[in-house]
Amino acid sequence: MEKSTNHFFYVLECKDQSLYGGYTTDLEKRIKAHNSGKGAKYTRGRGPVRLIHSELFNTVTEAMQAEYAFKQLTRKQKINYLQNGGSRYDS
Repeated sequence: MEKSTNHFFYVLECKDQSLYGGYTTDLEKRIKAHNSGKGAKYTRGRGPVRLIHSELFNTVTEAMQAEYAFKQLTRKQKINYLQNGGSRYDS
C-alpha cells in the first residue's frame, strides 16, 4: 500500500518583498531550509523569507501544476491571486 503524502504549493515573501512559489511535502522543513540558505537558489540572497500562502493537494502533479501556473503570472496577478485566497486571478 502506498503511503499517503500531502503535497503543498506555497508562496514565500522574501526580505526584498519579492514572491517565491514552490512545492514541498513538508512546509516547516522547507521554510527552514530557505531561511538557512539551503533552499532554492532564488531565495538564498533574499532571506529571511516568510510563508504567506499554502495550498494542499492530493497529488504531486496537482501541486506542481499550481506552482507552474503561479510562476506564469505577473506580479499584479500574483498579488490578486493571493488576496483572493488562491482561488482565482484576474488581470
